[in-house]
Amino acid sequence: ADNLSEALKKLKITSTDSTADSLEGCLDCLLQALAQNNMETSEKIQKSGVLQVFASLLTPQSSCTAKVANIIAEVARNEFMRNPCVDAGLIPPLVQLLNCKDQEVLLQTGRALGNICYDSHEGRNAVDHAGGAHIVVDHLRSLCNKTDPASEKLLTVFCGMLMNYSNENDTLQSQLINMGVIPTLVKLLGIHCQNAALTEMCLVAFGNLAELESSKEQFAYTNIAEELVKLFKKQIEHDKKEMIFEVLAPLAENDVIKLQLVEAGLVECLLEIVQKTVDSDKEDDVAELKTASDLMVLLLLGDESMQKLFEGGKGSVFQRVLSWIPSNSHQLQLAGALAIANFARNDGNCIHMVDNGIVQKLMDLLDRHVEDGNVTVQHAALSALRNLAIPVVNKAKMLSAGVAEAVLKFLRSEMPPVQFKLLGTLRMLIDAQAEAAEQLGKNVKLVERLVEWCEAKDHAGVMGESNRLLSALIRHSKSKDVIRTIVQSGGIKHLVTMATSEHVIMQNEALVALALIAALELVTAEKDLENAQLVQILHRLLSDDRSAPEIKYNSMVLICALIGSEPLQKEVQSMAFLEVVSKLRSHENKTVAQQASLTEQRLAVES
Repeated sequence: ADNLSEALKKLKITSTDSTADSLEGCLDCLLQALAQNNMETSEKIQKSGVLQVFASLLTPQSSCTAKVANIIAEVARNEFMRNPCVDAGLIPPLVQLLNCKDQEVLLQTGRALGNICYDSHEGRNAVDHAGGAHIVVDHLRSLCNKTDPASEKLLTVFCGMLMNYSNENDTLQSQLINMGVIPTLVKLLGIHCQNAALTEMCLVAFGNLAELESSKEQFAYTNIAEELVKLFKKQIEHDKKEMIFEVLAPLAENDVIKLQLVEAGLVECLLEIVQKTVDSDKEDDVAELKTASDLMVLLLLGDESMQKLFEGGKGSVFQRVLSWIPSNSHQLQLAGALAIANFARNDGNCIHMVDNGIVQKLMDLLDRHVEDGNVTVQHAALSALRNLAIPVVNKAKMLSAGVAEAVLKFLRSEMPPVQFKLLGTLRMLIDAQAEAAEQLGKNVKLVERLVEWCEAKDHAGVMGESNRLLSALIRHSKSKDVIRTIVQSGGIKHLVTMATSEHVIMQNEALVALALIAALELVTAEKDLENAQLVQILHRLLSDDRSAPEIKYNSMVLICALIGSEPLQKEVQSMAFLEVVSKLRSHENKTVAQQASLTEQRLAVES
């Protein structure tokens, strides 16, 4: 300790005019003390005021420069020393040193700047202000092809410095991307894949940058997919695989890169991991299984990558994913169902899958999760069934396979995501299927649950889907029994409210259903329509210039039907509808104009 105090004193006094030898001794003493107790020595250095002296010692001419930079790198390992280093004016001379040729000076300067930037807003700002990043990126470019140990060490330090400089800072990450750092880092990874430390630095840097949208476009122009897959195949340790996964996941959000990863053979690696880890309960294996299967699902979100793996339903990948569904692992069941939902994104694939028995597999999976089931698996399996039910030719096949009954088992679910998918699946299934719509529409339990969910104000998705299914049951069945069931369960008021929705498609579905109610069961629904103030709402829709043409058309059709009821006719007469309708005779839309003439005649006759 005495030696340290002596050295600090001496440094302060002699820094300006001393010989290199005496300085060297003081600096060695500081480095020794830092090696023994970094934190305590750093505090002493800060208190002594020597940091300011270092600024004048950081000159390219001095033989002590590398040692001074090394000391700064060591003290900046402590969080409390980073701002004092900035305040002592050390950043500009350090950045200047990045221009020198001496490898040891460059190495220690890179370390010092990297440590000062670590988690320090002030440090990063100062390096940015001094233009440090630009010089380091240039160094990476010029050193990229050199594979001697000293150059690789320097490359590792510079990568680490850029990583600390830009970590979790979008502005600085964008700056590096604009400087073109991405192609350089990808090239580094390819050339130096044997060097574990440098590879690791590149991966962490990629992980940092890959979150930004602008980076993905740049990555897509490189051979990153190929390099990462090549590197991945070599890994044995869990931690190393995990690091590569952390880069793959954000990159795979980009559709171009998805396809590149598929073409580079990532899928085969993922399937192999799944096979190796599926029966293990070791923590690392469970984590790898999850990451690999999640990534597999992500790759299927791209249209091209998905179609390439589907291979007309003959693809080995598609077949392997199918085998996940009956697995005993919840994670694989989930990934399998999500993968099927992703494959089911065009009619051709959906038709092929339904014809090849996928529906039964999904229904068996749902059956395993009815009582206290896994909510994510339920949600995924229902998503897959909903997508499969979109093509017209699949609906009848799925209905006769018993999909509606399988789905109805989840009516008791209290989980909004499951409720949402259940409703969507039923709505897809009954589209233009009169018999199924009638059967479901007479199911009192279902209709009562729908009416209950129509009031789920906390879950707009569930509320919207419930309304749409109520309307669909009437529109596709055109059945008096269904209308009576809905009236008895209190559903009318919700259909009237739906006519005021902000979504034109929902407004329209509501008006068509209400017109069918008025045409088929007006007397039964009369009281509810009156209480829900339907006539006032229709007046508002017809008066509002912003209402879409189809809304105006269907509102007039409905008015014509409502005047068959005495109390509703009185309401229509009391509200000056003639005036609003006669204005619509000159509407630019011909169908609206024609309907306005017809409606005007009907109203004139009735008045």
